[in-house]
Amino acid sequence: MKLNLAIVALALAVPTASFAQDSTAVSNGEYPNTFSSGSANVSPFTQKSKRFNDWAISVGAGVPLMQSADLTSIKNGNGKNLFGYSAYVSIDKAITHAFGLKLQYDRGETRQGFFSTKDSAPTDLAVSQRLAARTQYDAISILGDINFSNLLRRVDNHSTYRWALHGYAGVGTLAYRAYLKDGSNRQRLMTEVKPFKFNSLFGQVGTGLKFKVNRSLDIEGRVMYVVTGDDQFDGGGAKYSAINQREENTSDNFFNATLGVTLKLGKHESHLMWHDPLQEVYYKLDVLANKNQDIEVCKKGDADNDGVCDDWDRQLDTPAGARVDGAGVALDTDLDGVIDLYDKCVTVP
Repeated sequence: MKLNLAIVALALAVPTASFAQDSTAVSNGEYPNTFSSGSANVSPFTQKSKRFNDWAISVGAGVPLMQSADLTSIKNGNGKNLFGYSAYVSIDKAITHAFGLKLQYDRGETRQGFFSTKDSAPTDLAVSQRLAARTQYDAISILGDINFSNLLRRVDNHSTYRWALHGYAGVGTLAYRAYLKDGSNRQRLMTEVKPFKFNSLFGQVGTGLKFKVNRSLDIEGRVMYVVTGDDQFDGGGAKYSAINQREENTSDNFFNATLGVTLKLGKHESHLMWHDPLQEVYYKLDVLANKNQDIEVCKKGDADNDGVCDDWDRQLDTPAGARVDGAGVALDTDLDGVIDLYDKCVTVP
């Protein structure tokens, strides 16, 4: 019995739910359904109905600095100031005005240790410091993009919107080749990790400041912190080697500072990430508030002065003093053919 009732209920619910999600019903002149939230101004969201561009391509280059590792790119006891190189290219998709996704490819080389691998080991260094390394890496990641400037913008801020602060975070796969050079002045390949392996997973998080040059081009300065999750990324070799015992951390991490440009694709005048919906609403309200609307009452006048405009008066020659209905017709309460103004007995037919 319960099974039969469930089947009947499902049979009734499916077409009802289907109609409730049909936003095109309004365009056919029917009453707005559940999906339209009672608004008659609804329509299907298609490519043709889009008002803003939402695709872009970004490219940039910069300098990676190994910060948390047994061999670093910063003069902090585990190395000296050494600068590598990095570059990235990404395909960007704006989901909303405040959130988007990036599919990004990174390529670069970090340089860490107490001297450059291009040079010979300095003889004035202690034996334990005659270490230099470089790591060539390639990475593919998916990044979430939060537009903080759009998300936190004040509703009463009507200033020009040309700067935007973005936050990024994501994960991906990291492939690298780490080389080490010691006092023997021989450069050796210590570790190689292939992409799309379990031990190649990494994460990165950071922030960027964008400047809108024009409708098609943005400039961005970005700083990302890359967590490799690997203690051999810096060229220290095996997990328990003498180099990897210098620090207790088990993940070699680095900063990546870049400067890049974003090419916004599409035919529309503005990109979705540069659009503030609240400003559009307030702009339209201001336009309505400042618009002078001259309301003209009784455009055709009221020739018989019965209080009903001639635009919808059905009796334009109502006698003066006669009471009228909403259509401007003189009242005849007893329906005897004599209007109440002249009828001596308005209650007797």
